[in-house]
Amino acid sequence: MPAAVPSAAAARTYLVLAAVLWSLGSLFMRLLGHPTALGLDDPRLSPLQIAFYRGLFGGLVLLLFVRRRDLVFRPVMAGMVVTFAVMSALYLSALGLGPAGNAIFLQNTAPLWVTVFTVYVLGEPADRRGWQAVLLGAAGAAVIVAGSWPRDLPPADQQAQGLILVMGLGSGVVYAGVVLFLRSLRDVSPAWLVALNLLGTAATLGLYVLIADGPAGCRDWVSAPSGRQLAALAVYGTVQMAVPYWLFTRGLRAVSPQEAGIITLIEPLLNPLWAYLITPDQDTPTGPMLVGGGLILAALVWRYVPARTGAGRRPVGPP
Repeated sequence: MPAAVPSAAAARTYLVLAAVLWSLGSLFMRLLGHPTALGLDDPRLSPLQIAFYRGLFGGLVLLLFVRRRDLVFRPVMAGMVVTFAVMSALYLSALGLGPAGNAIFLQNTAPLWVTVFTVYVLGEPADRRGWQAVLLGAAGAAVIVAGSWPRDLPPADQQAQGLILVMGLGSGVVYAGVVLFLRSLRDVSPAWLVALNLLGTAATLGLYVLIADGPAGCRDWVSAPSGRQLAALAVYGTVQMAVPYWLFTRGLRAVSPQEAGIITLIEPLLNPLWAYLITPDQDTPTGPMLVGGGLILAALVWRYVPARTGAGRRPVGPP
């Protein structure tokens, strides 16, 4: 028996809650990476370790929403899982090592890269509104990268900080690939696809460490978190990934994809705020971040607002 369709008001509430929960990613990253009263920063976990456990716990929780008939496997899913794992590693690295605002705004260029890929890779017709959004969003990304590029640091530090910006931008580009994979699998259960991506991320990162550091390094890497950190990571995977994806899927039953895309823009607005509350020294907004982020958000609004003719694409929630 299919699930009941919620009212429009309830669906919008689901989407707002999903956006707020998605935005908590920066809060968890700061709590796990910086000294606070909770003491979750000891021992120090790398962004890749956090991505591993977030994927593991989030994927296991999402499996509770997957029905037996949803379990399908196709060759293209392997590419989707690897792409999602790369995106998660780049995004959480940029979020953990640099200002949250830069990471989230650059990652949110993904819908704009989708337009580029669908035209030049898939050969779909060009869309004026889409290209206007791409140009506006590209200008915003350029402002963030150019304005935030470290110029007054030693060369080695410049390279490190510059790499963080590149990882943030790269996460948006790779996430566009995830969106295209999900689009090609739109007849498959969303809960199953997200669970597969999250568990696949954990498996891919675990395999990477096994190859790079050997069994001993992998064993140390996996056993590093304390019991308190494991509890926080379980909450992270559940609250920031599993629950909001369920809410998002429920909301789309009664709200158009365009409206859902507008509502979930709450996420990139709140994400830097939570980080600022924990680490204001690292996450105080800069001029380039505000200007560039504003341009990217304007581009997304322009992309999601429905034209008088034609329907927009279904948005996909944050990683």
